[in-house]
Amino acid sequence: MSLRITILCDNSVGPITGTLGEHGFAALIEPKGGEPLLFDTGQGHTLLHNARSMGKDLSRVAKVVLSHGHYDHCGGLLPLLGEHGAKEVFAHGGVFAPRHRVKDTGECCSIGMPQERELLEGAGASFNLSGSFREILPGICLTGEVPRVTPFESGDHGLFCDCSGQEPDLTPDDQSLVIETERGLVILLGCCHAGLVNTVEHVAYLTGRRDIYGLIGGSHLGFCGREQLERSVSALRSMGLKKLALCHCTGFAASARLSRELPKEFQAAMVGYTLEV
Repeated sequence: MSLRITILCDNSVGPITGTLGEHGFAALIEPKGGEPLLFDTGQGHTLLHNARSMGKDLSRVAKVVLSHGHYDHCGGLLPLLGEHGAKEVFAHGGVFAPRHRVKDTGECCSIGMPQERELLEGAGASFNLSGSFREILPGICLTGEVPRVTPFESGDHGLFCDCSGQEPDLTPDDQSLVIETERGLVILLGCCHAGLVNTVEHVAYLTGRRDIYGLIGGSHLGFCGREQLERSVSALRSMGLKKLALCHCTGFAASARLSRELPKEFQAAMVGYTLEV
């Protein structure tokens, strides 16, 4: 399958005039001759604006995937529904769970889905919820819930389901897209809270394939410890990737390290970044 992936929302912007950045992520998948698919929606401040600036018609999108229930990936859903009408929304059943970041100062910030399910459904969202591996469009599958089996991928320790910091949020709803292309698999990541290696191993187990052409999106390496970064870099080096286009929660330090370690494969995937395979 031939397709184009374009990043519509990210923390940073590329050279396309008029586009805006925000802390968030969204990508548009356009299969050649097939139905477009939107993966995540950013915070909601830039999705529609950037789509217009890049000449992307989101009215053609009938299906939306939410990688997980954080505001910077789900916030653009309501504006999208308001401007372009009803959409089928694929996500994990835990996408509406309460989410909080508790800072070292004790301050608690809500970071979950910014709107209630009833409001979104009233605006035209039809939620298709599951934690299982499933095909969304021909050749495009959602990983489902990713088992946490890699010892060094410990995740972000600042996330909780409550403001008292007593119930850690393991983000079980974290999912990624697996796209079959003529060059191999492309895995599109939201934040990859489950871990890069856990995600790749889960995909390999489900598909029986390790011919991964590229990883694109957020890696959450900007929020992990030194051991996780070191061992993730080592694992990525062994995967035989041709494209490693990371952004959003990857962070500057991790991006710089990956650019140094994998100079041929690594690219900064900001707003406007396009991959054609």
